[in-house]
Amino acid sequence: MKKLTFLLCLVALAGCTTVPRSAKDVGWNVGCQAYTFRSGTFFEAVDKTAAAGAHYIEAYPGQPVGGGIDARMGPGLDAAARQKVLAKLAEAGVTLVNFGVAGAGNEQEWRNLFAFAKDMGIRTIVAEPAPEQMKLVDSLCKSYGVNVAIHNHPKPSRYWNPDVELAAFKGCSKRIGVCADVGHWVRSGLDPVTCLKKLQGRIITLHFKDLSAKDPAAHDVPWGTGISNVPGVFAELKRQGFRGVFSIEYEHETPALAANARRCVQYFDQNAPLTERELRSGKAVVPGMTPDVNQVWAGTKPGKADLWPVGPKPLLKSDLSNAICKKDSWQWEDGVLTAKGGGDIWTKETYGDFVLELDFKCDTNTNSGVFLRCADVVNWLHTSIEVQILQPDEADKKHICGAIFDCLAPTKNAIKPVGEWNHYKITAKANRIQVELNGEQIINMDLNQWTEAHKNPDGSPNKFNTAYKDMARTGHIGLQYHGHPVWFRNLTIKPID
Repeated sequence: MKKLTFLLCLVALAGCTTVPRSAKDVGWNVGCQAYTFRSGTFFEAVDKTAAAGAHYIEAYPGQPVGGGIDARMGPGLDAAARQKVLAKLAEAGVTLVNFGVAGAGNEQEWRNLFAFAKDMGIRTIVAEPAPEQMKLVDSLCKSYGVNVAIHNHPKPSRYWNPDVELAAFKGCSKRIGVCADVGHWVRSGLDPVTCLKKLQGRIITLHFKDLSAKDPAAHDVPWGTGISNVPGVFAELKRQGFRGVFSIEYEHETPALAANARRCVQYFDQNAPLTERELRSGKAVVPGMTPDVNQVWAGTKPGKADLWPVGPKPLLKSDLSNAICKKDSWQWEDGVLTAKGGGDIWTKETYGDFVLELDFKCDTNTNSGVFLRCADVVNWLHTSIEVQILQPDEADKKHICGAIFDCLAPTKNAIKPVGEWNHYKITAKANRIQVELNGEQIINMDLNQWTEAHKNPDGSPNKFNTAYKDMARTGHIGLQYHGHPVWFRNLTIKPID
């Protein structure tokens, strides 16, 4: 009997220490702020949220409803329109959880807003009430059973600093807290982890963004690929025991919006189940990459999740003073780097392990490429790796867009039609080269498998006098001019230590 009791205690203890393996186990959910899809109707935003793999949505005031309803989202919706909206949400499997950023000028407008929220099953109104309205808002929160989360727009807005938020709802019930907009804190020059620590116990929901740079003009990028220290933010929220919704919100339009939203959901699904300790030890992984930092970059150094990683920087300066090229052969035109003839363009600086991102656009017969780790810009053909840019299709798939030219075919042809912008994300880490084209990983190459000059691992020939395993692991980055029109923009490089 004593032995059985001991075994049962061990089983119970094991159950108490089981690590959650899904986001829902810790009360985390992912959704979209409908503002991300503001170019369409609310009904379209619901569909796009579901397509991204998210099941929660935050509506925003004034978005056209859609679905044959000639009205806009907000308290002005009549009863029939409200029922149609709820039916649409149920059909799509999406829950309307928040509404914002909203506000009201007087008591009756606030009451109308709260009544709308309660009628639609909305848990939280995201708002920026004036400090003198806080007592009224708090009383309405209690009356209607609806939360209000104060939102932080960037500096110099009223609530850009968490200290101001804390002072504003001092003395109010826990029904009033914050909607932590992580990206806006970064735009304001604040560390999001520090801000979260200040607001512990009052974080109700999040507008979640990862940004390209710590700058007011920075743009949104898929979670885990920017400088907002997403692993550190996740870890801090785990420490606090946060339970709530992470709303994906993009402030800028991009052709890759739908794909980027899916990538954010993938990042969430992959990393939200991790423990605080795992997040702080560098186990957070960008979708499509392995957690083995010796093979492919995993985003954060072990033990340094609280430190901001080095952000991406422009690959080429506005005056091209850090480039090697013939005079006037390349020019910036309204932020677009345009080939004017006269040869390739190279970085003066050399790079070893890095993440390179850029947009490119082709003409009908464009043939170009991105050169990596070039040891000799004169003898570039035999001393660099070329990620192919080619608009037309080719019978030899090792020559189509996205291929490692003449060596490895992409898993699919993901190039967009002539005249549309494409996006490359190229990661070089030791012997690994990974290529994403328009949000899809198409190359995962181990250079060490190319052991012979002029020969690929599958036995097919290639042009190169040096086996890829023996090529330099550090070198210049280049853009090819092959006699055909080609355009580049948004070129950034992020070295990997």
